[in-house]
Amino acid sequence: MIPVLDFERFTSGEDRAGFVADLGAAARGPGFFLLTGHGIDADLQARVFAAADAFFGLPVAEKEKVSILKTPHYRGWAHDGLESLDETSGQKDRKESFNIGYDMDPSDPRVIAGEPFRGVNQWPDLPDFRETMLTYYDAALDLGVRLSRAIALDLGLAENHFDGTFHEPLAALRVLHYPPATGAEGEIGAGAHSDYGVVTLLMTDGEPGLQVKPRGGDWMDVPHVAGAYVVNIGDCLMRWTNDIYVSTPHRVLPPRRRRRSVAMFVEANPDVVVEALPGTGAPRYPAIRAADYLQSRLDATYNETIDKG
Repeated sequence: MIPVLDFERFTSGEDRAGFVADLGAAARGPGFFLLTGHGIDADLQARVFAAADAFFGLPVAEKEKVSILKTPHYRGWAHDGLESLDETSGQKDRKESFNIGYDMDPSDPRVIAGEPFRGVNQWPDLPDFRETMLTYYDAALDLGVRLSRAIALDLGLAENHFDGTFHEPLAALRVLHYPPATGAEGEIGAGAHSDYGVVTLLMTDGEPGLQVKPRGGDWMDVPHVAGAYVVNIGDCLMRWTNDIYVSTPHRVLPPRRRRRSVAMFVEANPDVVVEALPGTGAPRYPAIRAADYLQSRLDATYNETIDKG
């Protein structure tokens, strides 16, 4: 039920219409697909995993120096148990993560003014960590922009409809580490949830655990294809398409061995107004700024108060 799509069909011009049709079917159906032929270098992917391993291997005291709790901009280290992605269950996620946002200079007027999501990243004292993560952030964001062109065509819009949407985005890169399962009752790696943004580009190390729950179906494992991205539609894009696209619940079960993943949450610029796209029918939702929508979703996720400055 989760198709594998080769992006080279689109980027090479070999079968653009066929790729767009297949993407549209996946976005309207399971809300998930695997993407090969994406053009992101395998060596860069490996360097990101290595940098993440180096960070998560640091003593807790070192990771605390860049805690997400020290900034109002959701950047830095989130400790095990900080988040509850299934906010209705009362379960705390058993994972740790490190979040990176759009990189901004401390002298930027928006940073100085303390605008939401317009902060500086926190960086651990690790060789090449910052450079590796920012290089990957740019590459993954570029992939998201390129993918948005196929999305636009599927929705009957101009191919460049979304091109101005992601130049200073809310997009977040998140590296994650799930420790091995302990067998405790009610344990969960990441609770059932749907993603908040436009699309998510996820790479994993192959350790099982990720499951999706298509509409009207049961939980099913997401297959692993080496080098491919797991791509899923986010709630913001579902809203933007007036529910034509589907944002599907998913979860991560406690893995038998440690599990690592790297998620790029492709989000729009903060002031982009999310409202029913042309040709999608009568609006089902009121218009909302992308930043306001994201804030409303993040507020429900964290079990501890993020420092609002």
